[in-house]
Amino acid sequence: MLTDFKEITKMGLSISVVFSSVAGYLLGAETVSFTTLLLLAFGGYFMVGASNAYNQIIERDLDALMDRTKNRPIPAGRMTVNTAFTIAVAFTIAGIITLYIINPRTAMYGAISIFLYTSVYTPLKTRTPLAVFVGAIPGAIPFMLGWVAARNDFGIEPGTLFAIQFFWQFPHFWAIGWFLFDDYKKGGFFMLPTGKRDKGTAVQIIMYTVWTVIASIIPVFGFTGELSLSFVGAIVVGLLGLGMLYYALRLFQLRTSKAAKQLMLSSVAYITLLQIIYVVDKFLR
Repeated sequence: MLTDFKEITKMGLSISVVFSSVAGYLLGAETVSFTTLLLLAFGGYFMVGASNAYNQIIERDLDALMDRTKNRPIPAGRMTVNTAFTIAVAFTIAGIITLYIINPRTAMYGAISIFLYTSVYTPLKTRTPLAVFVGAIPGAIPFMLGWVAARNDFGIEPGTLFAIQFFWQFPHFWAIGWFLFDDYKKGGFFMLPTGKRDKGTAVQIIMYTVWTVIASIIPVFGFTGELSLSFVGAIVVGLLGLGMLYYALRLFQLRTSKAAKQLMLSSVAYITLLQIIYVVDKFLR
């Protein structure tokens, strides 16, 4: 039962999202409040868990068709739709209340994230590759949400954090869409921009990887308000970006599932290390 609960809320993914939110909070906080940090962690987990539960309810019939998802709690018959819906609603209410305690603006962005993921991104996945563009919006909210939780304000700083994670979503999810192409096809999902594992998709992956790296080092130039990055920090982030770009170029060259998987893993390492570097850079200066 606990395993199914973890799976319906995608605990691993939810924890990685909480990590992004906490990093954003530490960047924005003038004085770190552990109470706010705790509320943000739980609130963020509730919101992502709710989105994932709604997603699995809506896609239960399609999940049954794909190898990677057919053993999820609902299609496997281990959990009823009513139970999953109860979890989703409870998590939604708990998430909004928890984030509202921090400040209303944080709760608003959290609610927008759930709405876009569930009501726009999920239905579009079987209709158009543009779903990835829509999905990149709620996917990019957590990093900036932390700053908003710290400052109760939206400006150039959280906007920059949003841009970094927004551009990053494309090489990350297109890499997944590439190596899971055949499985996604069974469920009727259109994940790649051209609909095929071709040079056109690979070129777009390279382009968005470049945009990700550019957005990531912009704070070093000093025009992103209070969000700044030292020269050393920018060099380290830039080198990490070149590593990710290497795998994007390699995918263009080889166009294999293995190359796509390597790019996906490098993208996860990139965003995780970037957030750590940003936080360490702030507190060392």
